[in-house]
Formats: sequence, structure tokens, C-alpha cells
Amino acid sequence: MPNLLAKGRLARWSGVAGVSLVTLTTMAGTVLAAAAEHAPNAAHGGEHASGGLPQLNPANFPTQIFWLALTFGVLYYLMSKKALPRVAEVLEARQERISRDLAKAAQLKEEAEAVLAQVEQSLAGARAEALTLIGQTSAEIESNTQSRQAALTADLAARLTAAEASIASAKDQAIANIRTTSADIARDIASRLAGVEVDAAQAEAAVAAVIEERR
Repeated sequence: MPNLLAKGRLARWSGVAGVSLVTLTTMAGTVLAAAAEHAPNAAHGGEHASGGLPQLNPANFPTQIFWLALTFGVLYYLMSKKALPRVAEVLEARQERISRDLAKAAQLKEEAEAVLAQVEQSLAGARAEALTLIGQTSAEIESNTQSRQAALTADLAARLTAAEASIASAKDQAIANIRTTSADIARDIASRLAGVEVDAAQAEAAVAAVIEERR
């Protein structure tokens, strides 16, 4: 495709150069013809005509036309065979380089889009994995918290039960000690004041009755 474009441009430029050369040749002939028409008037001028420009002398016109045609022919040959093909090669190389650059840019764009898609997919996977891990961690933390709270509640209940049992036992022991001591004191008082010996069982029963009434 670039080669065809370069050849088309070369043919177009060759045509333009040929037309330009033909136009210049025609213009040169017209100028020379006009000069030939004015040449007789210049010749009547005597010494002034002999001292005019050589290129306006009709005797020199055939030689000038020959060299003009030869010069334009050589220029046309050089332009069509040397200069314009070289320009076409440069344009073709430039077009090929541009085409390669565009193809490389398209390839790099496709690779970048593929990498971007992979990165987005990896980010989506990492995001989903992070959310799953967060959910599992939250569930584990909640489960551990509930387990620890249940264990703490059970431990506190057990300790409270043990403390209540210990308090009740201490209370019963204290009441028993008070009952015995109170019975001994009551027997001693009855013996000293009334001279009556009271049975220990009766004294304890009486003290127990009083204690029950005070509760």
C-alpha cells in the first residue's frame, strides 16, 4: 500500500514537472518571438542596436532555443529519474515507518488493555478474598467473644454459688457456735442465780427457739 502511494505521487509530480517545463518552454518561445519583433526597430538605431543585449539578437535565437530545450530536457530527466524517485523512496520509507509505529502502538495498546484487565481481575479477586477473610475473622471474634462471655458467666456463677455455700456454711457454723455458747451461758446463769441445773439439750432447744424467732 505505501509503495502504491509513493508511485502515485511520483507519477503526479512527474506530470506536474513535465507540464511546468512545457509551459516554461512555451513562455520562453513567446518572449523570444516578441524580442524578434522588436529587433528590427532596434537595428534601425545604428550604433545603439549594435551595443544591445546579445540574447535579443535574432541571430542567436536558434542557439538559445536549442540550449533552452536541452537544459529543460536535462532538468526534466534529472527530476523524473533521479530526484523524484529518491523523494518517493523517502516518502515510502517514512510511510512504512509510520505504519510500523502505528502497528506497534496498536499492539502496545492491546497489551496495556490486557494487563489492565488482569489487574482489575486481580483486584476484584483480592477484594472478594479480603471481604471473605474479614467476615471469617469477624465471625471467629464474635464466636470467641461469646465463648469467653459464657465461660466468664459460668465461672462467676460457680464462684457465686461457692461463695453463697461458704457464707451459708459459715453462717450455720456461727449460729451453731452461738447456740452452744448461749446454751452454756444460760445454764451457767440459771445455776448461779436460781441454783437450778438445766439440761444441756433443753438449754440448746430454748436458745434455738429464740434464734429462730429473731431471724
